[in-house]
Amino acid sequence: MPTSVKSATVQSVLANASTTQLRTVTIGTHAVAITTPFPSPPDWRDVWIYFLLVDRFNNPIAPPKHTPFNGEYGTFQGGTFNGIREQLDYLQELGVGAIWLSPVVKNCQYEDTTYHGYGFQDFLQVEPRFASDPQAAKLNSQLAEDELRGLIDAAHARNIYVIFDIVLNHVGNVFGYNLTGNPNSAEAPGRSTVYPINWHDANGQPAFADFSSGVPVDDDGAVWPVELQQNEFFRRKGLGGEEGGDFSSLKEFVTDFNESVAISQSFPVRDTLILAYQYLIAKYDIDGYRIDTLKYIEADFARIFANAMREFSLSIGKKNFFTFGEVYDEEEKINQFIGRTTNLTNEPIGVDAALDFPLFFRLPSVTKGLSAPSVVKDMYLHRKLVESDILSTHGDATNFFVTFLDNHDMRQRYYFSDSTNPNRFDNQVTLGLACLFALQGIPCVYYGTEQGLHGNGNSDAAVREALWGKGSGAFDATHPFYEAIKQISLVRATQPALRYGRQYFRPLSGDGVNFGISPFSPGVLAFSRILNDQEVIVVANTQTGGGFDGEVIVDAVLNPELTTYTILYSNSDQPQPPGIASTKTSGGVTIYEERGSVTKGPARVVRVRLHPMEVQILRCQK
Repeated sequence: MPTSVKSATVQSVLANASTTQLRTVTIGTHAVAITTPFPSPPDWRDVWIYFLLVDRFNNPIAPPKHTPFNGEYGTFQGGTFNGIREQLDYLQELGVGAIWLSPVVKNCQYEDTTYHGYGFQDFLQVEPRFASDPQAAKLNSQLAEDELRGLIDAAHARNIYVIFDIVLNHVGNVFGYNLTGNPNSAEAPGRSTVYPINWHDANGQPAFADFSSGVPVDDDGAVWPVELQQNEFFRRKGLGGEEGGDFSSLKEFVTDFNESVAISQSFPVRDTLILAYQYLIAKYDIDGYRIDTLKYIEADFARIFANAMREFSLSIGKKNFFTFGEVYDEEEKINQFIGRTTNLTNEPIGVDAALDFPLFFRLPSVTKGLSAPSVVKDMYLHRKLVESDILSTHGDATNFFVTFLDNHDMRQRYYFSDSTNPNRFDNQVTLGLACLFALQGIPCVYYGTEQGLHGNGNSDAAVREALWGKGSGAFDATHPFYEAIKQISLVRATQPALRYGRQYFRPLSGDGVNFGISPFSPGVLAFSRILNDQEVIVVANTQTGGGFDGEVIVDAVLNPELTTYTILYSNSDQPQPPGIASTKTSGGVTIYEERGSVTKGPARVVRVRLHPMEVQILRCQK
């Protein structure tokens, strides 16, 4: 197995990455040929992403290690690569276009708490505990590698792309702090000076203080590849935040450590990580990277790294390798990592997009009726202002942000199931999903949403259920949420405006005279996506107890008088059809526009009637 990014094994994989090959994958009774390197999607907006935790999705040969399946557990449950592969048809039928896998890189083997995968110990190896036979995979790393590659090839054979979750900021608990009375403390209080440390052996015990001591480094000890084996490459100052420091027991790199080499500067940590992640692209033929904790590394490294992945992928024939980062913050912080500002003329362009945390901070509460629809509109207007000087790889960056309603870092899922009336808020889920799929960006659905998982607890473990532990109902293709996502996905796939269209928030009215974007909660969220001569209208009534009977403004040019509409999707069993387009004459109405101006008409409107928690996606009949 490779131990160095400069080893013959790694260099051979990199050198041969552009060699076109055909691989055969068996799907049922059919053999499907795929080309490697697998071509990138022409446009990532044509797919939506399903995010799953490898350890918590499926294991076809063993039940979860802990019961009940949805308890709050901080150790491995036993999900495997083959478990995911077994459910690829289920995901394809749902409409999934890409799978985002939680990290698959090898973690510290002496810890059972990094089931999530973010505690990297060897950047060139695959986590053996995700293999169907973990003990055998620990002895023979090829077993886990083959099962991972088999999963990726099987996904590609179904035209499903695969995204790896990666880390640039830190490693796992690879050393302990040598504190008074404890020579192997996983954590230390943050301070400005370096602590003495002890690197771990294969059992997580103190082995040596410095690599220069000459003590042999076990494969499961310290950190790999060998290029990272230098104390100065790690912060070693205890816990910290954006200013630098560990995340709990996860030890932070010094990614801006540099050495003078002749007339140039060498950044050994950066260089090693770049080569390691290019190697993973070449070896496993993946299609994108989600970059964990991106906000905690230097913005210039983010740009250099993203550009290195992009150029390497282009060189082997992957023309649209996708990178998006976790920047858990508002627009101003995200702005430092996506693309680059136009005044940085000598800098490469950074990551393609980001997880859309600004939308996440607002959309769930709006769709649940806890915040006014106007706050979502205001967020998008603010984004346009903040990103006005951003040059990105894909044009307007917001079109490629990865949008979501919940994820693995929350303490509760979006779906709230009332114990006294479990299905009371079911339509709230499908309303939220319809808005998510219709707004700008690339939608991402957290695993188990389609099966009604509703974890809610005291830690993020509450939302990391072992899905297959539900038993025979774990992958139920008749579940109402599964069927709803499938329908919404199909609408998005068949309506180009929902993928590429311009976005406008639409004023509406309950009295037919005063129109505005709802400033009240609960309210009615209305917006349009327009592409050429197509307008698709989305109207969502977030009230849990009251209906809405009113009018929404539409584009007058695209919607002539008497235009009729069809409902592309409604989450109601008995939706009421919309009215025909009619005109409000000038002076007869007061319209509070999206950007704050006030006009008096004329305006083209359509009457809509919605039940509580109903969403309708509409398009005119032409």
